[in-house]
Amino acid sequence: MTWLKNLYDTYENNQGLIGAFEKNKNDQEFALIPISHTTQTAQIEVSLDDNGNFVSAKVVDKNDASTIIPCTEASASRTSAPVPHPLFDKLMYVAGDYLKYGGTIKKTNPYQDYMDQLKTWCESEYSHPKVESVYAYLSKGRLIEDLVEEKIIYVDENDKFIEKWTNSIKEKYGEKPDLFKVVSSNQSDAFVRFSVNKIGEPESRLWRDSSVYESFIQFYESLLQNQDYCYVTGESLPTTERHASRIRYSADMSKLISGNDTSGFTFRGRFKKSQEAASISYEVSQKAHNALKWLIAKQGFSIDGKVFLVWGTEESDLPNPHDDTDSLGLYDTVSETTGDVTHQEFANQVQKAIAGYRHDTDYKSKVNIMIVDAATPGRMAIVYYRDMDKELFLNRLESWHKTCCWLHRYKKDEDKKTIIFMGAPATKDIAFAAYGSKASDKLVKGLVERMLPSIIDGRKIPVDIVRSAFNRASNPVGMETWEWEKTLSITCALINKAYEKEGLTVGLDVDNDNRDYLFGRLLAIADVLERNALDNDEKRATNAIRYMNAFAQHPSRTWSIIQANIQPYQAKLGTRLSYHNKLLDEVGAMLKPEDFNDKPLSGLYLLGFYSQRHELYKSKKEKEAEKGEV
Repeated sequence: MTWLKNLYDTYENNQGLIGAFEKNKNDQEFALIPISHTTQTAQIEVSLDDNGNFVSAKVVDKNDASTIIPCTEASASRTSAPVPHPLFDKLMYVAGDYLKYGGTIKKTNPYQDYMDQLKTWCESEYSHPKVESVYAYLSKGRLIEDLVEEKIIYVDENDKFIEKWTNSIKEKYGEKPDLFKVVSSNQSDAFVRFSVNKIGEPESRLWRDSSVYESFIQFYESLLQNQDYCYVTGESLPTTERHASRIRYSADMSKLISGNDTSGFTFRGRFKKSQEAASISYEVSQKAHNALKWLIAKQGFSIDGKVFLVWGTEESDLPNPHDDTDSLGLYDTVSETTGDVTHQEFANQVQKAIAGYRHDTDYKSKVNIMIVDAATPGRMAIVYYRDMDKELFLNRLESWHKTCCWLHRYKKDEDKKTIIFMGAPATKDIAFAAYGSKASDKLVKGLVERMLPSIIDGRKIPVDIVRSAFNRASNPVGMETWEWEKTLSITCALINKAYEKEGLTVGLDVDNDNRDYLFGRLLAIADVLERNALDNDEKRATNAIRYMNAFAQHPSRTWSIIQANIQPYQAKLGTRLSYHNKLLDEVGAMLKPEDFNDKPLSGLYLLGFYSQRHELYKSKKEKEAEKGEV
């Protein structure tokens, strides 16, 4: 029950944001929903005056369609059964003349059920004047007639709904109306919301009016009867067996908690009634689920239906452990001429960025890490959950960005420019390096989940992930140049983390006499040497790149082949390559005779390759700047 309690506390700590719409990074509206409410996508908005008279109507723009609606336990979990929502609903519920215009219903009369429920609210002590205006208007039973006159809904010559805007209909009535562009099926299934214009009150939209929220909450709570012990709060409160769906997105019917199957295998054989397993109050269930929906829309990210979420109980915004170091905001402006930064300078930058999330008053507050996924359309599971002190979480995150670091230069998104940053790669980019750009979502989401313990618990990165990235980085011929460069830097970050105790950095370590590191340096010198000899318009791979995979497996034998193949280029450039030739001799001399064998190379050779190549490609200006700093 810890996750429920922490979600409940999160809701309580953000009461001031209830009903306030925001937009997430995908430009979608979301809000922290009041209890006894849910969200729906509305297609038609009807405006009334405070006497219940029709004023106007319009088709709702898709960007403004998200609507907070009152709901009961039954209506919130309705599927095919005609259970009305209390205020806003589809035409078949709110239009008294629905059948007159060709609408079809099942056995019961949804309009009558809706009006009976709305009447009970209006006659209660918790009634609201604007809701009474809606009831007064809908009692006239002419909603569709008004919408037809307003040219929102279109009917044929027999006064029946036009289901599809065909070419023959277009010739007769003109271009497709706006309503047909926003409804998913046909116009008779449109969802309707209401606004009431009352003199002296600035907010006419009932779905944004907090007084309407409170009116229904008080009314509905007065109807709840069954009280039991709540396992979350420890109090005797009205309980519920029907818990929220639509957690990950509006059409999501999967539930985290479900115990209403008395004939299946939900609890049969263990308990007689579902309440014997666990009893959760209606208020806690509503607040916890609404908080989870809000957090997922606000800061969660999804891969193939699996949602990854991190939040603070007292302060919801926290750095996402799946993001790269660039997302911490360390680099305001980075140009192509940026040179290597010292590790200490980089570590100080990371520390300052993480310190922005620390506050003296909340160092003991909780951080929650949750992963949810659905195996079937109706059942969802928490596949990973962890809560920890905020201070510990930030310390672990800081350590990750400091130790799994390397210099990266690649495009984060296809439509964005190349970025340069020092630090840890995003977990999705680690999947890119390990499995390639065409990896399935199932494979990617599995890796992202497996990386969590390495980030927040300080565990070692799974060996198979590092090995897979290493093998791909050692095979540049099998991919495009940009893909290999990105794979290489990410792999170097993973290997640097694996060799964390050795304190390796992007800057070339000329004193490192490790066999694998030296072989990597030799390969980089050969690559740059040949590249300098090639014409600028010749884009073919160098011998060092072509033989890189074989070199990693049989370094001694393959180096002999590479060295023989670059001799023509050494002869071509002559004295212009004196520095490279001298460097080859110096690095080769550092290799011990017994180390010049065909034992396969470890990941350290990639670090030596990257660092040496990075050093050779540095401009004179960068090198002079570094000397000046020293």
